[in-house]
Amino acid sequence: MGILGRNLSKFRGSFNGVSLLVLLFFFATKEGMLQNPFSNKPIPNSIFRRKIYENSVNLSSENVDLPSNRNPTICTEIHQHEGYDTKCDYLRANPDCNSGGFFNYMVFFYCDCNKFEPVAYVALAIWLLALFYLLGNTAADYFCCSLEKLSSLLKLPPTVAGVTLLPLGNGAPDVFASIAAFAGTNSGDVGLNSVLGGAVFVTCVVVGAVSLSVADKNIQIDKKCFIRDVGFFVITILSLLIILVVGEVSVGGAVAFVSIYVVYTLFVAASEILRKHGRTLKLDYVMPLLPVRGSLSSGEDDFEFAPLIHSDSMDCVPHLQEKLPHWMWASHVAIYSNEADESSKYLWGWNDEDASTDQSYCSFSRICSLLEIPLAIPRRLTIPIIEEERWSKAYAVASAFFAPVLLSFLWSSEDSGGLMDKKIVYLIGFLVGGLLGLGALTCTRSEHPPRRFLLIWVLGGFLMSIVWFYIVATELVALMVAFGVILKIKPALLALTIMAWGNSMGDLMSNVAIAMNGGDDGVQIAMSGCYAGPMFNTLIGLGVSLLIGAWSSRPAPYAVPLDCSLYWTLGFLMLGLVWALVVLPRNGMRPGKVLGVGLMVIYLGFLGLRVSFAMGGGLLDGSS
Repeated sequence: MGILGRNLSKFRGSFNGVSLLVLLFFFATKEGMLQNPFSNKPIPNSIFRRKIYENSVNLSSENVDLPSNRNPTICTEIHQHEGYDTKCDYLRANPDCNSGGFFNYMVFFYCDCNKFEPVAYVALAIWLLALFYLLGNTAADYFCCSLEKLSSLLKLPPTVAGVTLLPLGNGAPDVFASIAAFAGTNSGDVGLNSVLGGAVFVTCVVVGAVSLSVADKNIQIDKKCFIRDVGFFVITILSLLIILVVGEVSVGGAVAFVSIYVVYTLFVAASEILRKHGRTLKLDYVMPLLPVRGSLSSGEDDFEFAPLIHSDSMDCVPHLQEKLPHWMWASHVAIYSNEADESSKYLWGWNDEDASTDQSYCSFSRICSLLEIPLAIPRRLTIPIIEEERWSKAYAVASAFFAPVLLSFLWSSEDSGGLMDKKIVYLIGFLVGGLLGLGALTCTRSEHPPRRFLLIWVLGGFLMSIVWFYIVATELVALMVAFGVILKIKPALLALTIMAWGNSMGDLMSNVAIAMNGGDDGVQIAMSGCYAGPMFNTLIGLGVSLLIGAWSSRPAPYAVPLDCSLYWTLGFLMLGLVWALVVLPRNGMRPGKVLGVGLMVIYLGFLGLRVSFAMGGGLLDGSS
């Protein structure tokens, strides 16, 4: 299996290299390609506007009205481009007709590559995969380690960390993509479909794959935990259905929706507290967070994962570990990590015993490492990392300086304020960065991470990871909207499929790997993650997004994006949960082929129905 590890490393390096070439290709195109993603002002193009003005004067004598863009997000009129020679002319005349993001993808497709559309398709597809990778890699190599350190510094019990920080780390790509869709690009329907599409995919395809992979092992999962997770998930779906039916939500309503997860957290915490003091209680009526009965081991390997809950051999009374096992923090996003440790190698079922160590100067592994640098350096220079294995004083000082500079750039990108105000913001950013960099230079040592002010370092890494999530997620949503325009498909449908699949690949691969390599406990953890994870993404991802929308529109309620197809999505999501609720107890809580095949059929039916709707009435060209 060492070959698998090496092949993954080579593939990652090659993919980073190709992504870098696409990024350089974007920068090398015309100036109209680059734009400010946080600005509502169009990029000026005086020469072209003069030409459009002259054309409009000539046309005005013939009483011909130039069309204007009525929908800045979708730009349905671009395919007819009445009154304009080409689609590029329409885009230049209607600069508000763009998907947002740092790059104007529609200008790139229709203007810069108008004669080379296949090249544009390939470039945009590679960049889409690169954005998915950047989201997952930011979670795996930066965000999750900050969360683990934060949990340790705050001395959070494993129960509290397991239902708060842990799912936030593993569900970060979905959560921040949803928030970016609502807040950054005003594409709330994309955020809704992305999260709910991911929930349907995980609860049907991932649960089905896990069930089929362990169907012959006759493994039984805990009924109480399963009923608890699915029960709260059903309440979540019904609450979201009420919000969609009403069509609007206030700040109080959004807070109430998010509070469902707070209730779930308190319920789990109370159960763990009762279980911890279970010497005088009847434990059969207490539900643990994860009923891990032993340690996760990988075949004949000596390495063992630390269990979340363990029992004394004498009295069999369970006791909580002091903290969550390290391998759990990035389990769902481990496939994106460049910093794989020993636990993740055993988790994924490979080892490097047979791997040859090529230390030559021009080895392929070194080339791959060099290819990864351009995509990693911007984050490494702005996200503080204080892990022992990855500590670098140079990077620490640089991140302390550049993090405020990046924040000042993002802040000044807003349209509020004049040029002088922006200069002041830049000045403050550089001054604060200089002071922090000087402090990091004098208060840290090259041999080891800092021993003082750890909370400030960890919070800095936490904050800057969120900033990068928002930057990448905003770009991902913008590219998805652009693809919708180019392919004449509603962006919501692409979010329901492509975006949901991309953000759920980590769940699919990690849960199947944990189930196959972790024995009975691995199956339990995988099944629990398949329901608790999407529930967290729905309640926190959509809940916070709705809260942001309601807060920005107060005192008036926030109008939820109208998309009748969401009712079908919720219906199939509920159908998958009901199928699991019926089949699993009838089979003695043993995941099997009936459960797996049934869930796969449900998802295929859901996919077929949504695609048929798209073919019938979801295309942009001439549809409502």
